[in-house]
Amino acid sequence: MDSVDLEVLRKSAQWQGEGRRVLLVTVVKTWGSSPRPPGALLAVREDGHVVGSVSGGCIEDDIVERSRREGAYVTRPQQVTYGVTAEDARKFALPCGGTIQLVQEPLTRQSRIADLLAMVEQGKLVARTLDLTTATVTLAPASATDALSFDGATLTTIHGPRYRMLVIGAGQLSKYLAQIAVGLDYQVTVCDPREEYTETWDIPGIKLVKTMPDDTVVDMKLDERCAVVALTHDPKLDDLALLEALKSPAFYVGALGSRANNAKRRQRLEEFDLTPEQIARLHGPIGLYIGSRTPPEVAIFILAEITAVKNAVELPDLAQVAYAKEKLGASVICATS
Repeated sequence: MDSVDLEVLRKSAQWQGEGRRVLLVTVVKTWGSSPRPPGALLAVREDGHVVGSVSGGCIEDDIVERSRREGAYVTRPQQVTYGVTAEDARKFALPCGGTIQLVQEPLTRQSRIADLLAMVEQGKLVARTLDLTTATVTLAPASATDALSFDGATLTTIHGPRYRMLVIGAGQLSKYLAQIAVGLDYQVTVCDPREEYTETWDIPGIKLVKTMPDDTVVDMKLDERCAVVALTHDPKLDDLALLEALKSPAFYVGALGSRANNAKRRQRLEEFDLTPEQIARLHGPIGLYIGSRTPPEVAIFILAEITAVKNAVELPDLAQVAYAKEKLGASVICATS
């Protein structure tokens, strides 16, 4: 789940533990342009203190002002809609005449926020179902394909581990990639059995393992919320990881290298127990063409492509590194050539 929303759960549990009254607000549907997706969370304390976001500021201001003026003004779970009228759109500065539907829930012990937080922090994926009529909550296991659902009477939201990323290689590029990926809310693991690289690894908050890449892929039990990026240029390491990763449900598997190197890599993979469909899942050369020349810029163009795949965005051929180099004669950083 989004780290912002995880922080909402943490603060809500903390405020409840302190005996504070808390209003939890969830985005359940949007029409038109909206800065936050369904499932986004906001928590407001009775004195107006706030954490999270549902609109980028405009609607938060209205909810906070009402909380300061009226205290715990919501006494039962309810749905509200902002932006239905032109006046609402002007008042709340909703972009492009957008409309947003929210569920407001005053938290109580039966809201089970502390239980939900504990399960999420244990790495579990959880479906939280709220009955708006009775205010009762049930928690149940969820799968990676589950999504928010709301029928006007029952709201089910999905909470769980952040997206995970496995980076093969602990070189300079990996350091920039891992740091930016953490900012994008990935839980990052860097794998490199080479001591000459791992001894100088000094990036906090990122798990470093020295096991062989294929063993690491298997141990991580990759799912649909995982990305694998091979960056060593060493077939003995990159190929091992790719062999296992391409068999997994990981939403993205890619390897750094030129068009020629990637063609050779695909030929090597054909010699193993991979199907043509599995090999076709390999992204390479990875990244989007933005004229990158430095390791931080290369990290950005790699993560740009991963983000597009994660969000199911189809990009034009011209955005792809391989196409740009072929058609434009573009010069990209030597690490990709």
